[in-house]
Amino acid sequence: MQFRVYYEDTDSTGLVYHANYLKFCERARSEVFFRVGVVPQNTQGGFVIKSLQAEFITPALLGDCLQVSTQILELKRVSLSLQQEILRQEQRLFRMRIKLAFIDLATKKPTSIPQKFLEILHGF
Repeated sequence: MQFRVYYEDTDSTGLVYHANYLKFCERARSEVFFRVGVVPQNTQGGFVIKSLQAEFITPALLGDCLQVSTQILELKRVSLSLQQEILRQEQRLFRMRIKLAFIDLATKKPTSIPQKFLEILHGF
């Protein structure tokens, strides 16, 4: 997924605010589903973050064109692990590993990822 950094993405120094790297990665994860006409949740459940490890390598700047890449590291019955990177051209700016679990919205407990979602993720 490609996008440009706007003023609203930066802090008072003109650098991308640290929390926005997580937002950029979230948008890229959601876009995997949106591209096939599906919302990444349903009335019974949705994905939540179980854990993440982030590395801020070098800052993105106002006006930069960025690319978010996403790689599935592990896909299980109720969870998946991803590595996501944000690049400016070939330069890596940010990297994170994230584990997501699918939970039942009523019980707030882990439940199986719906088959339709698994098919989308396997195709990714």
